[in-house]
Amino acid sequence: MVRKVLSILGQLSDTDVEWIVQHGHQFHCAAGQILIRAGQRPSMLYFLLEGAVLVTLPTGAELARLGVGEILGEMSLVDKQAPTANVTATQPTIFLAVEQDKLHAKMEQDALFAAHMYRAIACFLSMRMRSTISNLGFGKAEQTLDDEIELDEEILDKLHLAGARFERMLAVLR
Repeated sequence: MVRKVLSILGQLSDTDVEWIVQHGHQFHCAAGQILIRAGQRPSMLYFLLEGAVLVTLPTGAELARLGVGEILGEMSLVDKQAPTANVTATQPTIFLAVEQDKLHAKMEQDALFAAHMYRAIACFLSMRMRSTISNLGFGKAEQTLDDEIELDEEILDKLHLAGARFERMLAVLR
């Protein structure tokens, strides 16, 4: 699912990505560790770099299994509401974690960064919603969560840049 992080990084500039990497830190989760709890607003925006997580409702119902390239905490970044689901590492997992307060401060000071970030999150959430709708049976019956979602031409044009940005992000954290 690396295409999701590539869709976000494709909307950001090199300067934006450098800022995120410089102000983020590597965060490790052990298998079984809860990263995000329903009802508790996360303080970080997480870029899943290695490993996998399970998203569940408080009832235990499974919503999704997510892997490398996913972004977590993005909804709370946008609307400052507590999440309605838990996110638990299913194996040792590594994230780039950026404090949401730092992101909000940067967005207040830098309108271009804010515009890029909000557009990137909007595109990411749109992609996630399309996948969810399809997986609930409102799309192609044969499509699964692991199927590729078509990327629009603008994202495809920036895909090589996004891939290079993701590789730089990984390299800085290693």
